[in-house]
Amino acid sequence: MNYYVTTLLVYAGVDIIACLALNLVFGVTGIVNFSFIVFQAVGAYTAAVLSMPPDTANGGFQIYVGGFQLPFPIPWLGGAIASGLLAIPVGLVVLRKLRSDYQAIALLVLSVIANTVITNARPFLNGAAGLALVPPPLSDQIDPNTPTYQLLYVGVTAACVVLVLAVIVRIVNSPFGRTLRALREHELAASALGKNPIQLKMTVFIVGGVIAGLSGAILVGYIQLWAPSVWLYPETIVLFAAIIVGGRGNNLGAILGALLVPVGFEEATRFIPSLGPVGLVPALQWVAIGLLIIGFLWFRPEGVLPEPRRVFEGHPQAVGGDRGRTS
Repeated sequence: MNYYVTTLLVYAGVDIIACLALNLVFGVTGIVNFSFIVFQAVGAYTAAVLSMPPDTANGGFQIYVGGFQLPFPIPWLGGAIASGLLAIPVGLVVLRKLRSDYQAIALLVLSVIANTVITNARPFLNGAAGLALVPPPLSDQIDPNTPTYQLLYVGVTAACVVLVLAVIVRIVNSPFGRTLRALREHELAASALGKNPIQLKMTVFIVGGVIAGLSGAILVGYIQLWAPSVWLYPETIVLFAAIIVGGRGNNLGAILGALLVPVGFEEATRFIPSLGPVGLVPALQWVAIGLLIIGFLWFRPEGVLPEPRRVFEGHPQAVGGDRGRTS
């Protein structure tokens, strides 16, 4: 039971970090990043090969590049940096010339292509079998199988959640954050005020990539394996569902959505007894997630916790007793 609880807490922390990053990119800035899971996977793969020994150390049963066996926290930092670096060429290709709808399509195609390439290029990252026996952080100092280590991992994950939340809150509540929301609402108007949309989107895209990579590094250090089957593009849809349910553009909404959808909703379905043919329950889970998204978009598009908006004095909405009140 203790292991189950700590595992649930680590997954919750990883999902919260991922949802905060996606909320910054999608909820605040308006970039529909359907390839978000790719950046999380890059962080996981990079952290794995930075912490693992050379592929000849375990009898050569898996093939991969790297194997540097670096101490913690270098693999986590490397995973975050690698994802941020990947965001640069992707952003320059996708964000510069394409409209928002075509950006979403291009990023979705990128996710499919990346997964297909990694699955079939076995000498690179062991192909479809993925990487196993990833050393947990600090495993040379503390036994990973002890309750003490499990609680330590939860604590480190919680510290990363607090750090990421502090950075994103600082961004969202700054003049830069207000510019991002203006860009989301009307890109042409923001451009007319002298703002550079490409520069703003690239900055947010890179920051989101860094945070996504960190979430992947935390997860791979805990589960000690990573394979293409765990980062298919539908996983990004789950995170989008969390943002839509929790409240787009609201950091607290992103946290609530992460707890309700990836953690609560998916975990609850594990207790449903097997019904019908094999795979029916997982298939119905995706149907339920789709219906959840449609339901919120139709009946409550602002989510459970709507994005906070402030009506200033002199604004048309301030007339009639609402002057200066937060709405």
